[in-house]
Amino acid sequence: MNSYYELQIKINPAIEDIVSDICFENLPCEGIVMAEEAYKDLEMISTTEGTLRVFLTGESDHAELISESYIRNLFKEQRALLKSRGFTDDELGSWEFSFVEKENEDWSRKWKEKWDITRVSDRIVVVPDWLEYAPNADEIVIRLEPGCAFGTGTHQTTQLCMKAIEHYMPKHARVADIGTGSGILAICAAKFGATYVYGCDNDETVIDVARENAAKNSVECIFELNTADKLTETFDFICANILHNVLAEIMGDLKKLMNPDAKMVLSGILNEKKQVVLDAIEKYGLKLIEEMHQDQWVALIVKNVEAFY
Repeated sequence: MNSYYELQIKINPAIEDIVSDICFENLPCEGIVMAEEAYKDLEMISTTEGTLRVFLTGESDHAELISESYIRNLFKEQRALLKSRGFTDDELGSWEFSFVEKENEDWSRKWKEKWDITRVSDRIVVVPDWLEYAPNADEIVIRLEPGCAFGTGTHQTTQLCMKAIEHYMPKHARVADIGTGSGILAICAAKFGATYVYGCDNDETVIDVARENAAKNSVECIFELNTADKLTETFDFICANILHNVLAEIMGDLKKLMNPDAKMVLSGILNEKKQVVLDAIEKYGLKLIEEMHQDQWVALIVKNVEAFY
């Protein structure tokens, strides 16, 4: 068995998906889990730190990417970028890290040990692909290989989007998932009866993963390397689970994708940052329908009230 490295990073558990995405994009990352101690306090405050465990391949052609200096510089740059977008040190956590080489252990088995079935709502269940699960007749079951791309179904921001799909997406809708990651939200929409589902992401490494996940769930979705400003289609329901500042920046592009009376769920928003997104919603003439909360995260459901002329 080849050796592997386990990188342990001290972060605020609230930004687990953000740091995971950074690791997937910049490191030879094969899987990520949040250590159990990060979740002992269910009412986490923004200063709470937990340990993100990142499993890296130990193959020699990746030696530069698993050096201490490379990781330290990467984290320094990414922290600076996030702070320029409004995050504080407390919201980020320290990002102190350590890593150790481990021999003759099956890393793929080790990180899978931490995953279990996630019940998002009374109807929505996310099941790791290697686990058996017998669903009830009315359940929507989504099978994924967690750790392969952004969006595993365990994070609050993803769950809020899935609940919004369940409650607000019209049947037979045309749906767009902007920043699709693993494709979980697109798959959820298809399983709830959307007739056309389009997902895009600016990270080319996740597109094949999303396609594989759709095939695994026996649904038809179109996944492309693309961004909202390049799209010319319009949709009845849109999911955008992205950073609050990015949502504000692209709100005009998102609105252009909405059919008259279309609805959209905006997620990835810490409660203390929601005003940034609310200001953009007001600026572009969208109507706020509901704020959905889960722990310190909020999702905003909006409606397009302007007809096309």
